[in-house]
Amino acid sequence: MKLKLIIWIASSKEDLLGFPKDIQSSMGYGLYLAQKGEKHLHCKVLKGFTGASVLEIRESNNSGTFRVVYVTKFSNIIFVLHAFQKKSKQGIKTPKQEIDLIKKRLKDAQEIYEELKNEKKF
Repeated sequence: MKLKLIIWIASSKEDLLGFPKDIQSSMGYGLYLAQKGEKHLHCKVLKGFTGASVLEIRESNNSGTFRVVYVTKFSNIIFVLHAFQKKSKQGIKTPKQEIDLIKKRLKDAQEIYEELKNEKKF
């Protein structure tokens, strides 16, 4: 079975590498499952985006709640859009500034995908 390629948008990889090791491990496993076309137990559709292609993995430990957001709508590619620690005290809702950043990075992913497609790399 061929795994989907992962492309990291902006600082998403560096941000993930700043998470605690146990969170990094779980998130990494979740992305591996996404590469195989499967979903992690803690993976959910991110609300506010049309379709079910923008997903997030949520993990928590004693230092907080962490999220990795990725998109699966592009053939053979997983774009990791954002990795962040949720600091808002307003329930589970994703803060607006994070949603705005994810929307911008989703546009960036679309542009990258179009470039790759035009170069016949996919």
